[in-house]
Amino acid sequence: MAKKIQSIEPNIADLANGWLKSYKLDYKLEQESLNTEIDKALSDYFTKNGGTGANRPDAKILLQDKNLDFYPILIEYKGYKDKLVKLDTDGQVENRTSKNKPHFKNINSFAVNGAVHYANALLHHTSYTDIIAIGMTGYKDETGEINHEIGVYYVSKSNLGAGQKVDEFSDFSFLAPKNFDAFIEKVKTLQLSQEELDKLKEQRDKEIDQTLTQLNQHIFDNEKGISEKDRVYLVAASIMATIGIPDKVASLDKSDLKSSNEKGNADGDIVLRKIKAFLDEREIPTEKKNFVIRALDNTLTTANINKVENGESQLKRIFSKIVDDLGYYYKIGLTTDFTGKLFNEMYGWLGFSQDKLNDVVLTPSYVASLLVKLARVNKDSYVWDFATGSAGLLVAAMNEMLNDAKNTIQSPDELTQKELKIKAEQLLGLELLPDIYMLAILNMILMGDGSSNILNIDSIKDFDGKYGFGKPDTIFPADAFILNPPYSALGNGMNFVAKALDMMNKGYAAIIIQYSSGSGKAVDYNKKILSRHTLLASIKMPLDVFMGKASVQTNIYVFKIGERHHKDEVVKFIDFSNDGYTRSNRKKSNDNLKNTDRAKERYQEIVDLVRFGKSKLKIFTENEYYEGYIDPNNGADWNQSAPIDTKPTLKDFEKTVSAYLSWDISNLLEQNTVDEELGK
Repeated sequence: MAKKIQSIEPNIADLANGWLKSYKLDYKLEQESLNTEIDKALSDYFTKNGGTGANRPDAKILLQDKNLDFYPILIEYKGYKDKLVKLDTDGQVENRTSKNKPHFKNINSFAVNGAVHYANALLHHTSYTDIIAIGMTGYKDETGEINHEIGVYYVSKSNLGAGQKVDEFSDFSFLAPKNFDAFIEKVKTLQLSQEELDKLKEQRDKEIDQTLTQLNQHIFDNEKGISEKDRVYLVAASIMATIGIPDKVASLDKSDLKSSNEKGNADGDIVLRKIKAFLDEREIPTEKKNFVIRALDNTLTTANINKVENGESQLKRIFSKIVDDLGYYYKIGLTTDFTGKLFNEMYGWLGFSQDKLNDVVLTPSYVASLLVKLARVNKDSYVWDFATGSAGLLVAAMNEMLNDAKNTIQSPDELTQKELKIKAEQLLGLELLPDIYMLAILNMILMGDGSSNILNIDSIKDFDGKYGFGKPDTIFPADAFILNPPYSALGNGMNFVAKALDMMNKGYAAIIIQYSSGSGKAVDYNKKILSRHTLLASIKMPLDVFMGKASVQTNIYVFKIGERHHKDEVVKFIDFSNDGYTRSNRKKSNDNLKNTDRAKERYQEIVDLVRFGKSKLKIFTENEYYEGYIDPNNGADWNQSAPIDTKPTLKDFEKTVSAYLSWDISNLLEQNTVDEELGK
């Protein structure tokens, strides 16, 4: 029988704590308090075993650098060989399973994984955004000597809580006062590549989808009387109340909700007051702020949701669940079409039957990103959307603009000013349906804050091309147009395109629209558009791109603004039916979208082909990419494919003759065999 290996964790702890003592650091052991905020965060976060209670790092310290910035240091000890860290296939600390559940086995068994778990508790529930997670383990060799190893990871908002290895260390002397500033300088040089960051964002996006599904199911199963719209508003309100504004509006904590029956002090009143303070500090225009407050008031202050049973209101239960499950993603500053995801989840899961809202089909984020790139959006673009829905396309445009600014502006002060200008002045969205308009406003407020020019008006009848707030008499100088219109509109939505393009003097447009709009359903609009603008490309999209929401064939059309389409203008026709993704529509699936054939590379190649032409053909074939012409006076010839050459070649003739001879000889041999058997 194999002898059980004894943990030497007490020896490891004694060795490491001895170092800390020698550096004269005021470290705290697991039962001791570091400060109220950190203690509470560790208490509120789910434990390493998945339950409630206390998370207790083996040692913890709060250190300050020369700039007077505080860094929590969280240390976890283990006492076995090979129990330092467990990484996933991408080299990240593996603390979540493929089903977006905490990987409790790893968190419990590996020192670094445990420390990173504690660090994420602080990211989620405190104001600290930069934390050092340290794991240490070891074993005794055959001579009884202790062999130890140390893992030091930086967990922050900038790396989306994933953690980055800082360096190799043989002891804790990097924490000593004389060395700490140099250590922090090294930490500050850590940079994720854009590819690594994109991969992490994609993973976090997927986690949000999974978390929303689980959250929606939980509320449906456990909280009666909460409608689909109420759920959307409760999630948005809870997040808005907990974001806070540094030094101005404190984040609302679960403990702030007292579940009181006192008039004016019910949990809904407390949440609403916090949201009002948040919106005031964000300087949201009064008209828009009042619209948001009215909508949220109807959900937050109803009697049933504030009724106290067993010492707790339904609102507090739901608020606590939302903050625990989703709050983390906003503490790490993830920018995503959040309310769009929310809308799709809350309404898509249960089925929503109102006819008008059934016409609202929100654009998947990777398609939104494609439209933005096809419209050539950059940091200096002025982007508008005439049927903005939840503002998903504008969120994608904003992210592209912010990334471009970050990559091209060297001055931090200049970058900050540019980011503010992008959000306040360079985006404009129009949405007629009040409920969907509310989603768009909430989305852009949460993005912090691009809601300035989200307008609740009819794009076709009432919009005059001017800013809605702040500069109501100034024309919005749009040079990029992106759109996914309601297909029930005139010309399948081409009426939106015709109006928007005619209000622009330059730039590019990319729209995703029903296929039939380019083959006869919108002839008059199309001819009008071509009299002033050029069709650059027609891209046939996969039939299932809106899986579960709509099953219509769609195309993306790309335009150059302000130049009449000439009959000799080359149009790029691309069959993008195979975009590299495989989709399913299983409601409880953890992943309905799988990259099965170089999807990201295919999407980039589409952008390159539209911009630069045939020289960029790599993955796609000449059967999928065709350069042809349209008649500007036709309006129904926008959907073309590569012509099939039916003229036979010499090779075809040789193949046919060869096949005939083979068949003839086979017949002769068969006939001879039959004759022999008959004795002929």
